[in-house]
Amino acid sequence: MKQKNTFTPKWINEAPVPGSFRSIFKYGNPEGFKHPNQKLYEELKQHFQLTDDDFKEKKSTGNELVDLKKRPSLSEGQIKYFISLCGAENVSSNEYERLKFSTGKTLEEAMQLRQGKTEKISDLVIHPRNKNEITEIVKYCNTEKIPVYVYGGGSSVNLGFYPEKGGITLVLSTHLNKITEFNELNQTVKVQAGMLGPDFEAALNNADKLYQAKHKYTCGHFPQSFEYSSVGGWFVTLGSGQQSSYYGDAGDLVLAVEMVSPTGTIITKDYPATATGPKILDIIKGSEGIFGIVVELTWKIYRYMPENRQYFSFIFPNWQSAVDAAREISQSEFGMPAVFRISDSEETHHGLKLYGIEDTLFDKIMSFRGFKPMQRCLFLGTADGELHFTRNIKKQVKKICKKHGAMYLTAYPVKKWEPGRYRDPYLREDLMDFGIIIDTLETSVKWDNLHKVHEQCRAYVKSRPDTICMTHASHFYPQGTNLYFIFIMKENDRAAYLKFQRGLIEEIEKSGGSLSHHHGVGRMIRQWMPKHLGNNQIKVLEALKKHFDPENIMNPGALIG
Repeated sequence: MKQKNTFTPKWINEAPVPGSFRSIFKYGNPEGFKHPNQKLYEELKQHFQLTDDDFKEKKSTGNELVDLKKRPSLSEGQIKYFISLCGAENVSSNEYERLKFSTGKTLEEAMQLRQGKTEKISDLVIHPRNKNEITEIVKYCNTEKIPVYVYGGGSSVNLGFYPEKGGITLVLSTHLNKITEFNELNQTVKVQAGMLGPDFEAALNNADKLYQAKHKYTCGHFPQSFEYSSVGGWFVTLGSGQQSSYYGDAGDLVLAVEMVSPTGTIITKDYPATATGPKILDIIKGSEGIFGIVVELTWKIYRYMPENRQYFSFIFPNWQSAVDAAREISQSEFGMPAVFRISDSEETHHGLKLYGIEDTLFDKIMSFRGFKPMQRCLFLGTADGELHFTRNIKKQVKKICKKHGAMYLTAYPVKKWEPGRYRDPYLREDLMDFGIIIDTLETSVKWDNLHKVHEQCRAYVKSRPDTICMTHASHFYPQGTNLYFIFIMKENDRAAYLKFQRGLIEEIEKSGGSLSHHHGVGRMIRQWMPKHLGNNQIKVLEALKKHFDPENIMNPGALIG
Protein backbone atom coordinates (compact mmCIF):
# COMPACT_ATOMS: atom_id res chain seq x y z
CA MET A 1 0.00 0.00 0.00
CA LYS A 2 1.41 3.38 -1.00
CA GLN A 3 1.95 5.93 1.70
CA LYS A 4 -0.30 8.96 1.31
CA ASN A 5 1.56 12.09 0.27
CA THR A 6 1.23 14.62 3.06
CA PHE A 7 3.38 17.37 1.53
CA THR A 8 1.52 20.22 -0.15
CA PRO A 9 3.22 23.52 -1.13
CA LYS A 10 1.33 26.49 0.30
CA TRP A 11 0.33 27.84 -3.14
CA ILE A 12 -1.44 24.64 -4.16
CA ASN A 13 -4.79 25.46 -2.57
CA GLU A 14 -4.61 29.24 -2.55
CA ALA A 15 -7.04 31.39 -4.53
CA PRO A 16 -9.92 28.90 -4.87
CA VAL A 17 -11.85 28.94 -8.11
CA PRO A 18 -15.19 30.79 -7.67
CA GLY A 19 -18.39 28.83 -8.21
CA SER A 20 -19.11 25.13 -7.91
CA PHE A 21 -18.75 22.57 -10.68
CA ARG A 22 -22.43 21.70 -10.48
CA SER A 23 -23.48 25.28 -11.16
CA ILE A 24 -21.45 25.62 -14.36
CA PHE A 25 -21.03 22.05 -15.60
CA LYS A 26 -24.31 20.32 -16.34
CA TYR A 27 -22.78 16.87 -15.98
CA GLY A 28 -22.05 17.47 -12.33
CA ASN A 29 -18.82 17.33 -10.37
CA PRO A 30 -16.16 15.33 -12.29
CA GLU A 31 -14.89 12.43 -10.25
CA GLY A 32 -11.51 12.90 -8.68
CA PHE A 33 -11.43 16.69 -9.13
CA LYS A 34 -8.31 18.41 -7.83
CA HIS A 35 -7.64 22.10 -7.41
CA PRO A 36 -6.01 23.54 -10.57
CA ASN A 37 -2.82 24.40 -8.70
CA GLN A 38 -2.51 20.80 -7.55
CA LYS A 39 -2.74 19.68 -11.17
CA LEU A 40 -0.08 22.22 -12.13
CA TYR A 41 2.14 20.99 -9.31
CA GLU A 42 1.87 17.39 -10.49
CA GLU A 43 2.46 18.40 -14.11
CA LEU A 44 5.64 20.32 -13.21
CA LYS A 45 6.96 17.43 -11.14
CA GLN A 46 6.44 15.05 -14.02
CA HIS A 47 7.84 17.30 -16.74
CA PHE A 48 10.97 18.41 -14.87
CA GLN A 49 11.45 15.05 -13.13
CA LEU A 50 11.10 16.54 -9.66
CA THR A 51 9.94 15.05 -6.38
CA ASP A 52 8.15 16.47 -3.37
CA ASP A 53 11.56 16.91 -1.76
CA ASP A 54 12.54 19.37 -4.50
CA PHE A 55 9.69 21.60 -3.35
CA LYS A 56 10.61 21.50 0.33
CA GLU A 57 13.78 23.56 0.05
CA LYS A 58 13.54 26.97 -1.58
CA LYS A 59 16.38 28.21 -3.75
CA SER A 60 15.28 31.76 -2.96
CA THR A 61 12.27 33.30 -1.22
CA GLY A 62 11.53 36.53 -3.03
CA ASN A 63 12.11 38.30 0.29
CA GLU A 64 15.86 38.76 -0.09
CA LEU A 65 17.28 42.02 1.22
CA VAL A 66 18.61 44.36 -1.43
CA ASP A 67 21.44 46.51 -0.09
CA LEU A 68 21.17 49.79 -1.98
CA LYS A 69 23.20 52.48 -0.25
CA LYS A 70 22.47 54.80 -3.17
CA ARG A 71 22.05 58.39 -2.18
CA PRO A 72 20.12 60.73 -4.48
CA SER A 73 22.42 62.56 -6.88
CA LEU A 74 20.13 65.59 -6.97
CA SER A 75 21.28 68.73 -5.19
CA GLU A 76 19.72 69.87 -1.93
CA GLY A 77 18.27 72.87 -3.75
CA GLN A 78 16.61 70.67 -6.37
CA ILE A 79 15.04 68.43 -3.75
CA LYS A 80 13.78 71.48 -1.84
CA TYR A 81 12.15 72.79 -5.00
CA PHE A 82 10.10 69.60 -5.48
CA ILE A 83 9.09 69.62 -1.80
CA SER A 84 7.98 73.25 -2.00
CA LEU A 85 5.93 72.49 -5.11
CA CYS A 86 4.28 69.18 -4.17
CA GLY A 87 4.53 69.05 -0.37
CA ALA A 88 6.94 67.01 1.73
CA GLU A 89 4.45 64.14 2.05
CA ASN A 90 4.51 63.69 -1.74
CA VAL A 91 8.28 63.63 -2.19
CA SER A 92 10.42 60.70 -1.07
CA SER A 93 14.12 59.89 -1.14
CA ASN A 94 13.53 56.67 0.82
CA GLU A 95 15.56 53.85 -0.75
CA TYR A 96 12.72 51.34 -0.63
CA GLU A 97 10.31 53.68 -2.43
CA ARG A 98 12.94 54.65 -4.97
CA LEU A 99 13.56 50.98 -5.74
CA LYS A 100 9.86 50.08 -5.78
CA PHE A 101 8.95 52.76 -8.29
CA SER A 102 11.99 52.04 -10.45
CA THR A 103 11.10 48.38 -10.90
CA GLY A 104 8.59 46.74 -13.22
CA LYS A 105 7.46 43.16 -13.71
CA THR A 106 10.07 41.76 -16.09
CA LEU A 107 11.49 38.38 -15.18
CA GLU A 108 14.95 39.90 -15.51
CA GLU A 109 14.20 42.38 -12.71
CA ALA A 110 12.69 39.69 -10.48
CA MET A 111 15.72 37.43 -10.89
CA GLN A 112 18.09 40.29 -10.19
CA LEU A 113 16.29 41.36 -7.01
CA ARG A 114 16.28 37.77 -5.75
CA GLN A 115 20.07 37.88 -6.06
CA GLY A 116 20.06 40.97 -3.83
CA LYS A 117 21.23 43.17 -6.67
CA THR A 118 20.01 46.29 -8.37
CA GLU A 119 21.36 48.74 -10.89
CA LYS A 120 20.04 52.29 -11.32
CA ILE A 121 17.16 53.59 -9.24
CA SER A 122 15.42 56.96 -9.25
CA ASP A 123 16.97 59.74 -7.22
CA LEU A 124 13.58 60.91 -6.03
CA VAL A 125 9.95 59.71 -6.12
CA ILE A 126 7.26 62.37 -6.50
CA HIS A 127 3.49 61.95 -6.27
CA PRO A 128 2.12 65.04 -8.11
CA ARG A 129 -1.32 66.16 -6.98
CA ASN A 130 -2.55 67.62 -10.25
CA LYS A 131 -1.57 68.35 -13.84
CA ASN A 132 -0.45 71.89 -12.98
CA GLU A 133 2.22 70.45 -10.71
CA ILE A 134 3.28 68.11 -13.52
CA THR A 135 3.60 71.08 -15.88
CA GLU A 136 5.86 72.89 -13.40
CA ILE A 137 7.91 69.76 -12.73
CA VAL A 138 8.54 69.22 -16.44
CA LYS A 139 9.52 72.87 -16.95
CA TYR A 140 11.94 72.76 -14.04
CA CYS A 141 13.44 69.43 -15.06
CA ASN A 142 13.93 70.67 -18.60
CA THR A 143 15.89 73.67 -17.29
CA GLU A 144 17.88 71.58 -14.82
CA LYS A 145 18.27 68.64 -17.26
CA ILE A 146 16.80 66.14 -14.78
CA PRO A 147 15.43 62.93 -16.39
CA VAL A 148 11.73 62.21 -15.77
CA TYR A 149 10.06 58.76 -15.69
CA VAL A 150 6.38 57.99 -15.15
CA TYR A 151 4.97 55.15 -13.03
CA GLY A 152 1.31 54.27 -13.45
CA GLY A 153 0.45 50.85 -12.06
CA GLY A 154 3.92 49.27 -12.31
CA SER A 155 3.00 46.38 -14.62
CA SER A 156 5.62 47.08 -17.32
CA VAL A 157 7.21 43.89 -18.66
CA ASN A 158 9.80 45.56 -20.90
CA LEU A 159 11.89 47.79 -18.57
CA GLY A 160 9.57 50.62 -19.58
CA PHE A 161 10.33 52.99 -16.72
CA TYR A 162 13.77 51.81 -15.68
CA PRO A 163 15.69 55.03 -14.74
CA GLU A 164 18.90 54.30 -16.62
CA LYS A 165 20.04 57.93 -16.41
CA GLY A 166 18.88 58.63 -12.86
CA GLY A 167 16.44 61.47 -12.21
CA ILE A 168 12.93 61.48 -10.80
CA THR A 169 9.94 59.14 -11.04
CA LEU A 170 6.44 60.60 -11.04
CA VAL A 171 3.78 58.27 -9.61
CA LEU A 172 0.46 59.25 -11.19
CA SER A 173 -1.80 56.68 -9.55
CA THR A 174 -1.59 58.27 -6.09
CA HIS A 175 -3.56 61.43 -6.87
CA LEU A 176 -4.39 61.58 -10.59
CA ASN A 177 -6.85 58.72 -10.38
CA LYS A 178 -10.35 60.06 -11.05
CA ILE A 179 -12.95 60.46 -13.75
CA THR A 180 -13.24 64.23 -14.26
CA GLU A 181 -16.12 64.31 -16.75
CA PHE A 182 -18.88 61.86 -17.66
CA ASN A 183 -20.71 62.50 -20.95
CA GLU A 184 -23.46 59.96 -21.57
CA LEU A 185 -24.69 61.79 -24.68
CA ASN A 186 -21.31 61.32 -26.39
CA GLN A 187 -20.67 58.06 -24.55
CA THR A 188 -17.24 59.27 -23.36
CA VAL A 189 -15.47 60.04 -20.10
CA LYS A 190 -12.47 62.19 -19.31
CA VAL A 191 -10.22 60.22 -16.99
CA GLN A 192 -6.94 61.05 -15.29
CA ALA A 193 -4.03 58.97 -16.52
CA GLY A 194 -3.21 57.41 -13.14
CA MET A 195 -6.59 55.76 -12.57
CA LEU A 196 -6.14 52.01 -12.21
CA GLY A 197 -8.24 49.50 -14.13
CA PRO A 198 -10.43 48.13 -11.29
CA ASP A 199 -11.38 51.62 -10.07
CA PHE A 200 -12.12 52.82 -13.59
CA GLU A 201 -14.32 49.84 -14.42
CA ALA A 202 -16.12 49.95 -11.05
CA ALA A 203 -17.03 53.63 -11.56
CA LEU A 204 -18.38 52.92 -15.05
CA ASN A 205 -20.32 49.85 -13.91
CA ASN A 206 -22.00 52.09 -11.30
CA ALA A 207 -22.55 55.08 -13.60
CA ASP A 208 -26.30 54.98 -12.94
CA LYS A 209 -25.66 55.73 -9.27
CA LEU A 210 -22.51 57.88 -9.48
CA TYR A 211 -23.45 60.01 -12.48
CA GLN A 212 -27.24 59.51 -12.65
CA ALA A 213 -26.73 57.86 -16.06
CA LYS A 214 -29.48 55.94 -17.83
CA HIS A 215 -27.21 52.92 -18.28
CA LYS A 216 -24.29 51.13 -16.68
CA TYR A 217 -21.05 51.23 -18.71
CA THR A 218 -17.77 49.40 -19.24
CA CYS A 219 -14.33 50.52 -20.39
CA GLY A 220 -13.99 47.43 -22.61
CA HIS A 221 -10.29 47.02 -21.83
CA PHE A 222 -9.18 44.07 -19.66
CA PRO A 223 -5.49 43.18 -19.98
CA GLN A 224 -4.10 40.48 -17.71
CA SER A 225 -2.37 43.33 -15.84
CA PHE A 226 -5.79 44.92 -15.18
CA GLU A 227 -5.37 45.03 -11.38
CA TYR A 228 -2.08 46.94 -11.51
CA SER A 229 -2.17 48.97 -14.70
CA SER A 230 -3.38 52.50 -15.36
CA VAL A 231 -5.55 54.03 -18.06
CA GLY A 232 -2.68 56.24 -19.25
CA GLY A 233 -0.33 53.27 -19.29
CA TRP A 234 -2.73 51.28 -21.47
CA PHE A 235 -2.68 54.03 -24.09
CA VAL A 236 0.99 55.01 -24.17
CA THR A 237 2.06 51.37 -24.54
CA LEU A 238 -0.66 50.48 -27.10
CA GLY A 239 -2.02 47.73 -24.89
CA SER A 240 -4.71 45.19 -25.77
CA GLY A 241 -7.34 43.82 -23.43
CA GLN A 242 -8.69 40.28 -23.55
CA GLN A 243 -11.92 41.53 -25.19
CA SER A 244 -10.06 43.61 -27.80
CA SER A 245 -11.42 41.62 -30.76
CA TYR A 246 -14.79 43.28 -30.04
CA TYR A 247 -13.99 46.55 -28.24
CA GLY A 248 -10.66 47.36 -29.88
CA ASP A 249 -7.14 47.93 -28.58
CA ALA A 250 -6.30 50.79 -26.18
CA GLY A 251 -5.32 53.01 -29.11
CA ASP A 252 -8.80 52.52 -30.59
CA LEU A 253 -10.56 53.39 -27.34
CA VAL A 254 -9.09 56.89 -26.88
CA LEU A 255 -10.53 59.94 -28.66
CA ALA A 256 -8.23 62.60 -27.25
CA VAL A 257 -5.47 63.27 -24.71
CA GLU A 258 -3.80 66.07 -22.81
CA MET A 259 -0.01 65.69 -22.80
CA VAL A 260 2.54 67.82 -20.96
CA SER A 261 5.88 68.06 -22.78
CA PRO A 262 8.99 70.19 -22.29
CA THR A 263 7.94 72.33 -25.26
CA GLY A 264 4.40 72.87 -24.01
CA THR A 265 1.06 71.20 -23.38
CA ILE A 266 -0.90 69.57 -26.19
CA ILE A 267 -4.65 68.98 -25.95
CA THR A 268 -5.93 67.02 -28.95
CA LYS A 269 -9.50 67.38 -30.24
CA ASP A 270 -12.10 64.82 -29.21
CA TYR A 271 -14.08 64.59 -32.44
CA PRO A 272 -15.01 61.03 -33.43
CA ALA A 273 -13.37 61.77 -36.80
CA THR A 274 -11.73 64.76 -38.45
CA ALA A 275 -9.90 65.42 -41.74
CA THR A 276 -7.55 68.09 -40.48
CA GLY A 277 -4.24 66.57 -41.44
CA PRO A 278 -2.16 63.94 -39.64
CA LYS A 279 -3.40 63.42 -36.11
CA ILE A 280 -1.07 64.37 -33.28
CA LEU A 281 -3.03 61.84 -31.22
CA ASP A 282 -1.59 59.11 -33.43
CA ILE A 283 1.92 60.36 -32.68
CA ILE A 284 1.28 60.17 -28.94
CA LYS A 285 -0.20 56.66 -29.14
CA GLY A 286 2.42 54.14 -28.08
CA SER A 287 5.02 56.84 -27.41
CA GLU A 288 5.84 55.33 -23.98
CA GLY A 289 6.48 58.71 -22.37
CA ILE A 290 9.40 59.77 -24.58
CA PHE A 291 7.56 62.86 -25.88
CA GLY A 292 5.77 63.92 -22.71
CA ILE A 293 3.40 62.89 -19.95
CA VAL A 294 -0.20 62.03 -20.79
CA VAL A 295 -2.20 63.43 -17.87
CA GLU A 296 -5.80 63.03 -19.06
CA LEU A 297 -7.62 60.97 -21.69
CA THR A 298 -11.04 61.05 -23.36
CA TRP A 299 -12.08 57.41 -23.35
CA LYS A 300 -14.92 55.75 -25.27
CA ILE A 301 -17.32 53.80 -23.09
CA TYR A 302 -19.77 50.98 -23.88
CA ARG A 303 -22.97 49.77 -22.29
CA TYR A 304 -22.38 47.18 -19.59
CA MET A 305 -24.72 44.24 -20.23
CA PRO A 306 -23.20 41.13 -18.62
CA GLU A 307 -26.62 39.48 -18.58
CA ASN A 308 -26.39 39.20 -22.38
CA ARG A 309 -22.94 37.60 -22.46
CA GLN A 310 -22.78 34.32 -24.31
CA TYR A 311 -20.09 31.72 -23.51
CA PHE A 312 -18.85 29.02 -25.88
CA SER A 313 -15.89 26.72 -26.39
CA PHE A 314 -14.81 24.11 -28.91
CA ILE A 315 -12.14 21.50 -29.44
CA PHE A 316 -10.49 21.25 -32.86
CA PRO A 317 -8.63 18.24 -34.25
CA ASN A 318 -5.46 20.30 -34.85
CA TRP A 319 -3.93 23.79 -34.95
CA GLN A 320 -4.50 24.24 -38.69
CA SER A 321 -8.26 23.76 -38.39
CA ALA A 322 -8.45 26.08 -35.36
CA VAL A 323 -6.58 28.82 -37.24
CA ASP A 324 -8.73 28.37 -40.35
CA ALA A 325 -11.92 28.70 -38.30
CA ALA A 326 -10.59 31.75 -36.45
CA ARG A 327 -9.72 33.46 -39.74
CA GLU A 328 -13.17 32.76 -41.18
CA ILE A 329 -14.86 34.12 -38.04
CA SER A 330 -12.70 37.25 -38.20
CA GLN A 331 -13.51 37.88 -41.86
CA SER A 332 -17.20 36.93 -42.03
CA GLU A 333 -18.53 40.34 -40.91
CA PHE A 334 -21.33 39.16 -38.60
CA GLY A 335 -19.54 40.80 -35.64
CA MET A 336 -16.67 39.66 -33.46
CA PRO A 337 -16.54 37.65 -30.24
CA ALA A 338 -15.22 39.60 -27.26
CA VAL A 339 -13.06 36.87 -25.74
CA PHE A 340 -11.64 35.05 -28.78
CA ARG A 341 -8.79 32.66 -28.04
CA ILE A 342 -7.30 29.58 -29.68
CA SER A 343 -4.60 27.49 -28.00
CA ASP A 344 -2.10 25.31 -29.83
CA SER A 345 -1.75 21.63 -28.98
CA GLU A 346 0.78 22.02 -26.16
CA GLU A 347 -1.14 24.80 -24.44
CA THR A 348 -4.36 22.81 -24.89
CA HIS A 349 -2.70 19.77 -23.29
CA HIS A 350 -1.87 21.75 -20.16
CA GLY A 351 -5.07 23.81 -20.24
CA LEU A 352 -7.38 20.80 -20.19
CA LYS A 353 -5.63 19.66 -17.01
CA LEU A 354 -5.83 23.06 -15.33
CA TYR A 355 -9.47 23.66 -16.31
CA GLY A 356 -10.50 20.32 -14.82
CA ILE A 357 -11.53 18.75 -18.16
CA GLU A 358 -8.99 15.96 -18.33
CA ASP A 359 -10.47 12.56 -17.34
CA THR A 360 -14.04 13.92 -17.39
CA LEU A 361 -16.93 12.82 -19.58
CA PHE A 362 -15.93 15.52 -22.07
CA ASP A 363 -12.41 14.12 -22.29
CA LYS A 364 -13.72 10.62 -22.94
CA ILE A 365 -16.06 11.86 -25.68
CA MET A 366 -13.25 13.88 -27.27
CA SER A 367 -10.96 10.88 -27.34
CA PHE A 368 -13.71 8.63 -28.68
CA ARG A 369 -14.38 11.08 -31.49
CA GLY A 370 -10.71 11.21 -32.50
CA PHE A 371 -9.53 14.46 -30.86
CA LYS A 372 -6.11 13.22 -29.85
CA PRO A 373 -3.97 14.59 -27.00
CA MET A 374 -1.04 16.78 -28.15
CA GLN A 375 -2.88 17.36 -31.46
CA ARG A 376 -6.26 18.79 -30.42
CA CYS A 377 -6.65 22.56 -29.93
CA LEU A 378 -8.99 24.50 -27.66
CA PHE A 379 -11.10 27.53 -28.63
CA LEU A 380 -12.54 29.78 -25.87
CA GLY A 381 -15.00 32.57 -26.59
CA THR A 382 -17.60 34.99 -25.31
CA ALA A 383 -19.83 37.55 -26.99
CA ASP A 384 -20.72 40.95 -25.49
CA GLY A 385 -23.42 43.43 -26.45
CA GLU A 386 -27.16 43.46 -27.16
CA LEU A 387 -28.87 40.09 -26.63
CA HIS A 388 -29.82 39.35 -30.25
CA PHE A 389 -26.32 40.35 -31.31
CA THR A 390 -24.58 38.04 -28.82
CA ARG A 391 -26.87 35.13 -29.67
CA ASN A 392 -26.14 35.59 -33.36
CA ILE A 393 -22.38 35.69 -32.71
CA LYS A 394 -22.61 32.37 -30.87
CA LYS A 395 -24.80 30.88 -33.60
CA GLN A 396 -22.45 31.91 -36.43
CA VAL A 397 -19.32 30.85 -34.52
CA LYS A 398 -20.87 27.42 -33.93
CA LYS A 399 -21.57 27.01 -37.65
CA ILE A 400 -18.03 27.89 -38.66
CA CYS A 401 -16.37 25.76 -35.98
CA LYS A 402 -18.51 22.75 -36.90
CA LYS A 403 -17.59 23.26 -40.57
CA HIS A 404 -13.90 23.01 -39.59
CA GLY A 405 -14.37 19.78 -37.65
CA ALA A 406 -14.73 21.12 -34.10
CA MET A 407 -16.72 19.64 -31.23
CA TYR A 408 -18.75 21.97 -29.00
CA LEU A 409 -17.70 21.93 -25.33
CA THR A 410 -20.41 24.22 -23.80
CA ALA A 411 -19.56 27.21 -21.61
CA TYR A 412 -17.70 25.20 -18.99
CA PRO A 413 -14.05 25.61 -20.12
CA VAL A 414 -14.42 29.39 -20.56
CA LYS A 415 -15.87 29.83 -17.10
CA LYS A 416 -13.02 27.77 -15.66
CA TRP A 417 -10.40 29.80 -17.54
CA GLU A 418 -11.89 33.23 -16.80
CA PRO A 419 -11.04 33.68 -13.08
CA GLY A 420 -7.68 31.91 -13.39
CA ARG A 421 -6.52 34.39 -16.02
CA TYR A 422 -6.01 37.08 -13.39
CA ARG A 423 -4.80 34.65 -10.72
CA ASP A 424 -2.15 32.79 -12.71
CA PRO A 425 0.52 35.56 -12.79
CA TYR A 426 0.82 35.34 -9.01
CA LEU A 427 2.25 31.84 -9.35
CA ARG A 428 5.41 33.20 -10.97
CA GLU A 429 6.95 34.31 -7.69
CA ASP A 430 6.04 31.06 -5.91
CA LEU A 431 7.56 28.92 -8.65
CA MET A 432 10.72 31.04 -8.75
CA ASP A 433 11.28 29.99 -5.13
CA PHE A 434 12.11 26.54 -6.54
CA GLY A 435 14.09 27.58 -9.61
CA ILE A 436 11.20 27.29 -12.10
CA ILE A 437 10.60 30.35 -14.22
CA ILE A 438 7.66 31.39 -16.41
CA ASP A 439 7.87 34.20 -18.92
CA THR A 440 6.20 35.33 -22.14
CA LEU A 441 6.83 37.06 -25.44
CA GLU A 442 4.16 38.06 -27.93
CA THR A 443 4.02 39.17 -31.53
CA SER A 444 1.60 40.33 -34.20
CA VAL A 445 1.24 38.18 -37.32
CA LYS A 446 -0.68 38.22 -40.59
CA TRP A 447 -2.70 35.22 -41.67
CA ASP A 448 -0.19 34.40 -44.39
CA ASN A 449 2.82 34.21 -42.05
CA LEU A 450 1.16 32.90 -38.87
CA HIS A 451 2.29 29.30 -39.29
CA LYS A 452 5.85 30.24 -40.18
CA VAL A 453 6.22 32.40 -37.06
CA HIS A 454 4.55 29.77 -34.88
CA GLU A 455 6.67 26.89 -36.15
CA GLN A 456 10.03 28.69 -36.11
CA CYS A 457 9.56 30.23 -32.67
CA ARG A 458 8.32 26.98 -31.15
CA ALA A 459 11.29 25.16 -32.67
CA TYR A 460 13.63 27.67 -31.05
CA VAL A 461 12.02 27.32 -27.61
CA LYS A 462 11.86 23.52 -27.80
CA SER A 463 15.53 23.37 -28.84
CA ARG A 464 16.26 24.14 -25.19
CA PRO A 465 15.90 20.79 -23.36
CA ASP A 466 12.92 20.29 -21.02
CA THR A 467 11.26 23.62 -21.86
CA ILE A 468 7.49 23.90 -21.99
CA CYS A 469 6.22 26.16 -24.79
CA MET A 470 2.53 27.06 -24.80
CA THR A 471 1.13 29.32 -27.51
CA HIS A 472 -2.22 30.99 -28.12
CA ALA A 473 -3.77 33.66 -30.30
CA SER A 474 -6.09 35.99 -28.39
CA HIS A 475 -6.57 39.26 -30.33
CA PHE A 476 -8.12 38.96 -33.77
CA TYR A 477 -8.51 41.17 -36.82
CA PRO A 478 -9.69 40.45 -40.39
CA GLN A 479 -6.04 40.72 -41.48
CA GLY A 480 -4.37 38.63 -38.78
CA THR A 481 -3.92 37.97 -35.09
CA ASN A 482 -1.26 37.72 -32.40
CA LEU A 483 0.81 34.83 -31.09
CA TYR A 484 1.53 34.73 -27.38
CA PHE A 485 4.35 32.40 -26.34
CA ILE A 486 4.51 31.20 -22.72
CA PHE A 487 7.62 29.27 -21.75
CA ILE A 488 8.38 27.42 -18.52
CA MET A 489 11.84 26.16 -17.65
CA LYS A 490 14.20 25.36 -14.82
CA GLU A 491 16.78 28.15 -14.70
CA ASN A 492 18.46 30.25 -12.02
CA ASP A 493 21.13 31.92 -14.13
CA ARG A 494 19.98 35.38 -15.20
CA ALA A 495 22.58 35.68 -17.97
CA ALA A 496 21.59 32.29 -19.42
CA TYR A 497 17.93 33.27 -19.38
CA LEU A 498 18.59 36.62 -21.09
CA LYS A 499 20.54 34.85 -23.82
CA PHE A 500 17.56 32.57 -24.39
CA GLN A 501 15.11 35.48 -24.37
CA ARG A 502 17.13 37.53 -26.85
CA GLY A 503 17.41 34.51 -29.11
CA LEU A 504 13.62 34.17 -29.18
CA ILE A 505 13.19 37.88 -29.97
CA GLU A 506 15.63 37.40 -32.86
CA GLU A 507 13.59 34.41 -34.05
CA ILE A 508 10.34 36.41 -33.92
CA GLU A 509 11.86 39.21 -36.00
CA LYS A 510 13.55 36.81 -38.42
CA SER A 511 10.37 34.78 -39.04
CA GLY A 512 8.32 37.88 -39.86
CA GLY A 513 6.47 38.68 -36.63
CA SER A 514 6.27 42.16 -35.13
CA LEU A 515 8.51 42.90 -32.15
CA SER A 516 5.44 43.38 -29.96
CA HIS A 517 1.69 43.16 -30.23
CA HIS A 518 0.62 44.70 -26.92
CA HIS A 519 3.50 44.74 -24.41
CA GLY A 520 5.26 47.74 -25.95
CA VAL A 521 9.00 48.22 -26.46
CA GLY A 522 10.51 49.86 -23.38
CA ARG A 523 14.22 49.13 -23.16
CA MET A 524 13.95 45.38 -23.56
CA ILE A 525 13.53 45.24 -27.35
CA ARG A 526 14.66 48.74 -28.41
CA GLN A 527 17.87 47.43 -29.99
CA TRP A 528 15.82 45.63 -32.67
CA MET A 529 13.72 48.70 -33.55
CA PRO A 530 15.99 50.17 -36.29
CA LYS A 531 16.11 46.85 -38.13
CA HIS A 532 12.39 46.24 -37.63
CA LEU A 533 11.11 49.68 -38.67
CA GLY A 534 13.92 50.82 -40.95
CA ASN A 535 16.14 53.90 -40.60
CA ASN A 536 13.69 56.35 -42.20
CA GLN A 537 10.94 55.59 -39.69
CA ILE A 538 13.41 55.76 -36.80
CA LYS A 539 14.59 59.17 -38.03
CA VAL A 540 10.99 60.42 -38.00
CA LEU A 541 10.61 59.28 -34.37
CA GLU A 542 13.96 60.87 -33.47
CA ALA A 543 12.88 64.16 -35.07
CA LEU A 544 9.66 64.14 -33.07
CA LYS A 545 11.63 63.35 -29.92
CA LYS A 546 13.91 66.32 -30.58
CA HIS A 547 10.92 68.61 -31.09
CA PHE A 548 8.96 67.60 -27.98
CA ASP A 549 11.96 66.94 -25.74
CA PRO A 550 15.09 68.80 -26.91
CA GLU A 551 17.04 68.05 -23.72
CA ASN A 552 16.16 64.32 -23.76
CA ILE A 553 14.72 64.29 -20.25
CA MET A 554 11.49 62.35 -20.93
CA ASN A 555 12.00 58.63 -20.24
CA PRO A 556 15.41 58.71 -21.92
CA GLY A 557 16.50 55.45 -23.51
CA ALA A 558 13.01 54.00 -23.96
CA LEU A 559 11.53 52.94 -27.30
CA ILE A 560 14.20 54.29 -29.66
CA GLY A 561 17.26 54.34 -27.40
